[in-house]
Amino acid sequence: MEIAITTEFIRLDSFLKLCGAVVTGGEAKIAIAEGMVFVNGEVCTMRGKKLRPGDKVIFERGEYAVIAG
Repeated sequence: MEIAITTEFIRLDSFLKLCGAVVTGGEAKIAIAEGMVFVNGEVCTMRGKKLRPGDKVIFERGEYAVIAG
């Protein structure tokens, strides 16, 4: 699924909420801290990781691509 952002970047925790992968920031924080989120094919445990257009995020069964909006 492609998710458009209108800014230069978006933080990983905010992105997970934007794309509907999680409901709350707390849920995002836990998922990231437990190593359940992959960014560009690698586990990412940095909640504040800056995502830019072209980045890909995998969480549970969802795959999300960041695109410019």
